[in-house]
Amino acid sequence: MSEPIPVTRTVDHGTAKLMPDVDRDRAWLLTVDGSPQSYVDLDAPTHLEFEYARRLGHVLDTVKEPWRPLDVLHLGGGALTLPRYLAATRPGSRQDVVEADRGLLDLVMEHLPLPADAGVVLHPADARAWLEAAEPDSADIVIADVFGGSRVPAHLTTVAYARAAERVLRPDGVYLANLADAAPFAFLRSQLATFAAVFEELALIAEPGVLRGRRFGNAVLIAAHRPLDTAPLARRTAADAFPARVEHGSALRDFTGGAEPVHDENAVPSPEPPDGSFTIG
Repeated sequence: MSEPIPVTRTVDHGTAKLMPDVDRDRAWLLTVDGSPQSYVDLDAPTHLEFEYARRLGHVLDTVKEPWRPLDVLHLGGGALTLPRYLAATRPGSRQDVVEADRGLLDLVMEHLPLPADAGVVLHPADARAWLEAAEPDSADIVIADVFGGSRVPAHLTTVAYARAAERVLRPDGVYLANLADAAPFAFLRSQLATFAAVFEELALIAEPGVLRGRRFGNAVLIAAHRPLDTAPLARRTAADAFPARVEHGSALRDFTGGAEPVHDENAVPSPEPPDGSFTIG
């Protein structure tokens, strides 16, 4: 059998590359303009290579009873890592994936096709526009992993956006977002304040080193209207190869401090990562 070769293609929002992992058969890394976007092992869809993806996976495993099918809306597609994960861990789930880059979706489906029974429907569209037009109370989970290059777009950071996500969620639904920031955490704190203005319960997962301001890194935001059972989540994240901490309650309110919610008129993208933070050559 011939060795897999990298694939490079100009897509709608940059240059995408699919690079095979020499250590795992049928495993691929997707980058866009040099920034890692997704990692997929076609033979092991439950393998989550990226730290933030594993943390999202921990939430998905613990937020509802195991194996129960879910209705999930993914904002941001990448190589469809989490839709593949949910199709394997919660078969029968109904999943919609909204990705603004149609060319990227075409590339992924051509080279990393989904199983026929995955229950995943792809929609080339803007995430907020899709949310605002979607049926209310139609999703158990909304997962936002949307980056324009290496930055979360400004229009996906506001109270109006948070309200649009809340409208789509069922009363016991959960919103998840992959965010990135560094000290002094102006962006991350503003996002906590924004979602606290809409949702009753928040939690945050991040490495202690990131929370202490030692480096730029990812943080997973969890928002809901029901109490979040953070104990099993904390155990799982602490046991990872790169342990993370779950912040909630008064500690998270203290971290948020006096940050103000973001509105459309003053929204800005998340900060540009320092050189080398997430780039692969």
